Amino acid sequence: MNNQVVITLACGTDNPNRATRAIFLAMVAHQEGKQVTLFLLDEAVYLARKGVADHIRSATGDAADDHLAYLEAHEVPILVCTPCAATRKIDEKDLLANARLAGAAELIRLACDATVISL
Repeated sequence: MNNQVVITLACGTDNPNRATRAIFLAMVAHQEGKQVTLFLLDEAVYLARKGVADHIRSATGDAADDHLAYLEAHEVPILVCTPCAATRKIDEKDLLANARLAGAAELIRLACDATVISL
């Protein structure tokens, strides 16, 4: 059985429901004992910037910042697409403690050995 899960997310503040749900799924996968990586692309890279997710809620009332705090407390890696971040003027120093910049090649390597959930 595959124990690795990669969750990719391409939307952020422009779709709070989907963004919150992806972060929630990363949290649940970790709670289920999976090795989880959250990979943020396109508009989702904003979510890795400190403070951005503080007021993002899904229609069900879930809070993105609560789920991100869980991921941070449990050192679940959040990978942020390097060119997506650069285009949006987001530097490594702007990111949450458990987030770092990563390229497409790293996503492909991770995805080849994992179950991938894309939102």
